[in-house]
Amino acid sequence: MADGGTLHDVGQTAPAGAAQATDAYTSTRNRVETYFDSTATRTWERLTSDAPVSGIRATVRAGRDEMRSLISNSLPQDLRGARILDAGCGTGALAFDLAGRGAQVTGVDISPQLIDIAKLRTPDAVADKVSFAAGDMLDPALGRFDYIVAMDSMIYYSARDIAAMLDRLAPRLDHKMIFTVAPRTPLLMAMWRVGKLFPRSDRSPTMIPHTPAALAAALTRGKLRDLNRVTSGFYISHAMEFLP
Repeated sequence: MADGGTLHDVGQTAPAGAAQATDAYTSTRNRVETYFDSTATRTWERLTSDAPVSGIRATVRAGRDEMRSLISNSLPQDLRGARILDAGCGTGALAFDLAGRGAQVTGVDISPQLIDIAKLRTPDAVADKVSFAAGDMLDPALGRFDYIVAMDSMIYYSARDIAAMLDRLAPRLDHKMIFTVAPRTPLLMAMWRVGKLFPRSDRSPTMIPHTPAALAAALTRGKLRDLNRVTSGFYISHAMEFLP
């Protein structure tokens, strides 16, 4: 569990080399997009449905359900009138939940195939409160939001890239953003090191583990607050709150 409630203040001066984060971000984003659209779409579609899955994937499904509830419960219960960006919305489960509480939700994902699934799964009851589009969460054309949520969509990026992403989102964020990262645990660090041994062409996108303190040190503005960690078998993810 995170040391909940801890706030990390950072100044307005960008860390050395932050300007170079854009190229790294773009390269990682393109790799993740290719992976999901060419390899993982079917698996993801099944994992995020009610279809039976293997024991390992069942733990991942349970963990994602728990993390989705944690993120959802970290926002006001009454979301009527709120504009929310679901950044990396996948097949739309979190977006549907928030729209059901009155929010106007924009779901964006770099995978067009996952967006197609989200559109097909949209319940009639929230069809007028949620919209989906394939694209980049950093696109200014998406507009301004009261809240941004990003569940497991930033787990492949370095601390420098995450800092650059938050810096670009902050001017369009009125209240707070909740996002998740892979925590820096012995197991995940071992998996990360093993993954780097494979030829680059053979690798799926690799999660980059982080500590809250290291992320706070990389930020260029705002405050970072620990929320909680979810561990369920092969799923482990850590939720953070960013106040611009």
